Amino acid sequence: MIDGFSANVIGLLGSALIVFAYGYNVYAKAVNPFVYNGTNLLGALLLTLSLMVHFNLASLLLEIVWIIIAIGGLIKARRDQARLRP
Repeated sequence: MIDGFSANVIGLLGSALIVFAYGYNVYAKAVNPFVYNGTNLLGALLLTLSLMVHFNLASLLLEIVWIIIAIGGLIKARRDQARLRP
């Protein structure tokens, strides 16, 4: 099991990744959906891990939804990429 300090560091890293992904989506000239959704997925997974130590039901449910959306975005990006290839 992770200690409280490590859980906080992991959670802060996850939060930073999600904020980075949001900024990337807003300010990039062209958004790579693999970078955007992959960064969101990793951030949500790290936050979920930190929530195993510092539990909060509302935050856990939000992260589960965030994970599902990010995985869906990655699947869509992969399908779009396959459709564009000859």
